[in-house]
Amino acid sequence: MADYFLVTCEHGGNRIPRPYLKYFSGREALLQTHRGYDPGALTTARELARDLAAPLYYSTASRLLIDLNRSIGHPRLYSEATRNAAERGEILKRHYLPYRRRVESDIERALDTGKRVIHISSHSFTPQLDGKIRNADIGLLYDPARSEEAALCKRWRAALAATAPGLKVRRNYPYTGKSDGLTAHLRRHFAPEDYLGIELEINQRHVFAGGRSWAKLRATVIAALDESVGRRARSAR
Repeated sequence: MADYFLVTCEHGGNRIPRPYLKYFSGREALLQTHRGYDPGALTTARELARDLAAPLYYSTASRLLIDLNRSIGHPRLYSEATRNAAERGEILKRHYLPYRRRVESDIERALDTGKRVIHISSHSFTPQLDGKIRNADIGLLYDPARSEEAALCKRWRAALAATAPGLKVRRNYPYTGKSDGLTAHLRRHFAPEDYLGIELEINQRHVFAGGRSWAKLRATVIAALDESVGRRARSAR
């Protein structure tokens, strides 16, 4: 079965559409923090999509408007700024539902052509949360009950260890892959043999370092993914 690659970035920016700016008056600084968006995630997503020749779905609206990586009914779907907004339903219909429907429709089209979908959701995480240092450079999140997801992340981690042994790569860290999120939602709709959903998490300290080291890290992560899915071997034949 041929693989179809799909890349998404749910927290790609901290933009607030004009109609809802009133809810963020006095909260401008919060939008610049890790709560407002995932720094570096969209840059990584774009490069992943380009390398994989994959479609890219992303949002530059802040997760504080509505979190595209949360399910309807989740207590953090809306932030404290929009939880009681009169336009809450409108935000859901204009920003949340269209995004999720586009991703689901793309997966359905790929499956209809007999392909297996490998979905990489690009994220980044703050180096420190609630006073605790996050002890990883890269996290690979998946559902351990799905053997193909587990195997892919094992290969990806091994490829990273071989090419960049100084990087600390952890599986299902700093979050668990089966926690509420877009990939978890999609697993409920698509069978394990048809859909693999992996969340890539990169420590934002690399993003903030910038320059060549940040560019090199992205290239290393992408090359290791290529190796783990056998893309280099196929292209060499």
